[in-house]
Amino acid sequence: MSHRAHLARSSRAARYVRLVRRTALEGVAIQQIVAELRHRRRARAEDRIRCAKDTGLRNLPLYNFDQNRIWCAIVALACEITAWMQLLALTGHPARRWEPKRLRFRLFTAAARLVHTGRQTIIRLSGDHAWTDAIIAGFTRLRALAEPG
Repeated sequence: MSHRAHLARSSRAARYVRLVRRTALEGVAIQQIVAELRHRRRARAEDRIRCAKDTGLRNLPLYNFDQNRIWCAIVALACEITAWMQLLALTGHPARRWEPKRLRFRLFTAAARLVHTGRQTIIRLSGDHAWTDAIIAGFTRLRALAEPG
């Protein structure tokens, strides 16, 4: 597969391909752009691996292969949910860029109570928690999204 065909596979790379075509750069500049794209992809993959290790992939806690495979699937699901939460609920907040450890210590440990009343489930958050405003803003953004379907 040629470099141009490989680059055209991703949407971010398509911008680089258009840039190369538009400016008609020399062969050396094209190689630099390809190298830059390769390094950015590698860094993004390494960030995801680091976050997965922080989420629970560092050690496999069980003895059986099948049990550890289920554990890995649960960790992957937790990473996906965390990434989507940061993308959809924490838009415009610094928490969108936080690592899993910081999210766990600041947002996921907030004291709350689930209250069931009159066909409703209400989450009552502790008023003295430092990040209660961020949690409420995230829930508000998620409720404002259109329902799928």
